[in-house]
Amino acid sequence: MTKTKQQATWGGRFKSKPSDLMLKIGESVSLDCRLALYDIECSRAHASMLSKVGILKESELKSILSGLGKIEADIESQNFEWRSDLEDVHMNIEQALIEISPEALKLHTARSRNDQVSTDMRLWFKDACVSIIGDIEALVLSSLEFSKSNLDVIIPGYTHLQRAQPVPIAHHLLAYVEMFVRDMNRFSIVWDSANVCPMGSGAIAGTTLPIDRLHVAEKLGFINEEGYPIITQNSMDAVSDRDLFIEFANACAILGMHLSRLSEDFILWSSSEFGFVQLPDTFTTGSSLMPQKKNPDSFELIRGKSARLIGNNQTLLTIMKGLPLTYNRDMQEDKMPVFDSYDQASLMLKVASAALLGVKVNKSRCMSVVSDPLLLATDIVDYLVLEGTPFRDAHHKVGAIVKLSEELNVPLDKLPLAQVQSIDSNFKDNWAELFSLEKSLKARNKTGMPGFNQINEQIEALRKRFS
Repeated sequence: MTKTKQQATWGGRFKSKPSDLMLKIGESVSLDCRLALYDIECSRAHASMLSKVGILKESELKSILSGLGKIEADIESQNFEWRSDLEDVHMNIEQALIEISPEALKLHTARSRNDQVSTDMRLWFKDACVSIIGDIEALVLSSLEFSKSNLDVIIPGYTHLQRAQPVPIAHHLLAYVEMFVRDMNRFSIVWDSANVCPMGSGAIAGTTLPIDRLHVAEKLGFINEEGYPIITQNSMDAVSDRDLFIEFANACAILGMHLSRLSEDFILWSSSEFGFVQLPDTFTTGSSLMPQKKNPDSFELIRGKSARLIGNNQTLLTIMKGLPLTYNRDMQEDKMPVFDSYDQASLMLKVASAALLGVKVNKSRCMSVVSDPLLLATDIVDYLVLEGTPFRDAHHKVGAIVKLSEELNVPLDKLPLAQVQSIDSNFKDNWAELFSLEKSLKARNKTGMPGFNQINEQIEALRKRFS
């Protein structure tokens, strides 16, 4: 088998070089090269600290920083050659740096790839959370725009996928906004968890060299609201903990679940059986066989991709569940799930936001469906309660009236007053007037309810908050 050049970074105690298969299973640079700029940022901070404590001379620091700048420029212009035989992003950058600046042989002093990758990833997580939160904000604004444009549209609300009670379609969308706001809070918490610097933990037990961990943390922006640097408190935990990865993947999985539910609603609403909305041509596709088809592929793909986000979270939990302290090579598999979750969640959010803005509501169809008098059966129960009938009795009696309506094949609101009074004498001459959508929604005027005034206030408060 062909042998490759021995790696100078750790090959001192080995007689045999790694096989091609070992190199193939061990390389991660094809994936973690996206951490390159974070790795350079960490190296700058580490070099600054080594200079501060006297391990690097000023001239050596200057040479290293100059070399890092050149590599950064090559990476940004996509002129950097990534070598799989050097395993990962850290060794690729280090070897390239040594060729430019021999002084960089000192750069790895007092650090390990263990605390290096942990620090890189924490910087990545902070940026990823900010980016995802921005994408969620865009979807919230699209949802508010949709809600404001269709404020007068009322649809049936559903439980068990059976018609339940009438609600404005805006109230329905605002339910998802509540979910998305919680998602934003979750990613904010993940950002806080990421804002702790592990650099200086070494491979497992720190170092005997006189390093300054606070200096590195401050340089890298791991600071609290008062501007004080924040560092990890246990070197073994710092290099082997992957809670942050799981927290991020979990936040993505919950977000994905919310997006999947939103997608399912629009998939149902766009079907001929519902007919509540028409999806934009730009986010639908046709059939290769059936020319009449207009398929809700954008929302179906979002629904499908949510499974990937859930799977990525499960993958991370399964990787970590049986590992002893501290670092184990299994952990190299930790990046693909979080990178994929970030990429897919960001794409899903952008598609949902753009597609939602193009949705057209079929107002006449919605009005036709929501005119079903059975949707106000619960309001009739409330009416009897106000007239003095105990709730359990009122519920039972309205159920009997619904059964009578079905047996006579007469709409609930068309039943003669005498027949409903035979079931409960508390019904008055205004029986037919009880079936008013306007009155029903107007009465729902408490916080969180679907009254139009409440919805308007919620939309305006949210628009002010997020715009």
